[in-house]
Amino acid sequence: MTVLKVGLAGLGTVGGGTWKVCEKNSDEIIRKAGRKVKIVAVAEPARNKFLSLGENGISYFSDAMELIEVPEIDVIVELIGGDTFAKMLVLKALKNGKHVVTANKALLAKHGNEIFEVAEKNRVTVGFEAAVAGGIPILKVLREGLTANSIDWVAGIINGTSNYVLSEMEDRGISFDQALKEAQDLGFAESDPTLDIEGNDSAHKLSLLASMAFGIKINLDKILVSGIKDLDLKEVIYAKKLGYKIKSLGIARRTDSCLELRVHSTLIPENCLMANVNGAMNAVMVKGNSVGNTLYYGQGAGAEPTASAVVADLVDIARNSIGNVSARVPALSYQSNHIRDLNILEDGLIKSGFYIRLRVLDRAGVLADVTRCLSNEDISIESFFQKKPREDENSTDVVLLTHECLGKNILDSIKAIKLVKNVIDDPIILRVESLK
Repeated sequence: MTVLKVGLAGLGTVGGGTWKVCEKNSDEIIRKAGRKVKIVAVAEPARNKFLSLGENGISYFSDAMELIEVPEIDVIVELIGGDTFAKMLVLKALKNGKHVVTANKALLAKHGNEIFEVAEKNRVTVGFEAAVAGGIPILKVLREGLTANSIDWVAGIINGTSNYVLSEMEDRGISFDQALKEAQDLGFAESDPTLDIEGNDSAHKLSLLASMAFGIKINLDKILVSGIKDLDLKEVIYAKKLGYKIKSLGIARRTDSCLELRVHSTLIPENCLMANVNGAMNAVMVKGNSVGNTLYYGQGAGAEPTASAVVADLVDIARNSIGNVSARVPALSYQSNHIRDLNILEDGLIKSGFYIRLRVLDRAGVLADVTRCLSNEDISIESFFQKKPREDENSTDVVLLTHECLGKNILDSIKAIKLVKNVIDDPIILRVESLK
């Protein structure tokens, strides 16, 4: 039996998980791949991590670049992270005729266009299922399962840290800071959670989802990004009162010949399946023009869930190599000569409903003045409520939900609302999505 020989770069959480999955599921992998998938060399600066694997007869290197010089290695699995050294490693491996599997979403979001071009030129494969939504095989769904469809939109909860924080704020009524601290204590959030709570991690993943869904180049720099770090508990409470939940979503939607690409906190109806994805779990919804709405749910991080996606890519490479085929299915779903550019909409040209919270003095006529500002921009109100102030208060919150309108109209109306005499503090604005 021939063996697909793998060089594993990085023995962190996912690297260790990849080793375990390959070992414990080796028999199943052989049955599915038609050949053995074996890690024959490991590169890891911390030698103690390698020694913890036990006596295994595999080669050890402290420098991942040395893996590329091992002629019998067929595939480099890059689990180092970052986008500087990892880029050099991946490009050199591809140019040396080695396949690459990676979980590095930042690397692909920033340099994927170049990496995929080099891979095609050298007739080798880049597998990256683990780069988006961990153990959920969403890229395979877009690449293969829904290939007969023209995709209308993709929307996902694709950052477990943000989803855990928002879930705890809603379920227990705790503040953002308290929920984040608990997420860190439980290992759901990094000691520096900036990448997660500012939305950039989700943007990296969305850039890959959008490329595969719509056959476009990776457009990280054109994604509209805002995080959850400034979200007040009031918004979570008021959204629930209106029949909604707040989730941090990555959204890619086709509109005529344009695309929306955005990551932000969003109100979604509480009876929507996506609204009930809680804790550190991930979920992605895809709407195809033939299949309609579909939902994919599971663990978006963790050692073995993510490793299962890494190993699945290795199995695909093993299967293809039996027939001496570099890649039966294009890495980005579309044939490379059919990848195209589409216009990415600016924030002001994107339509949705909106949630607006105003702090106002408890005076007669203030709501009429506010609704006039909205009406002047052709914005209609779907629902609203006014919180009854306590006896010792002279101000209160007014919350409105609008019907669908352009973002620029909302911004223009907010400029006028700020000038209303009895409105105090800056309005809070969030988008509302129906996910239909």
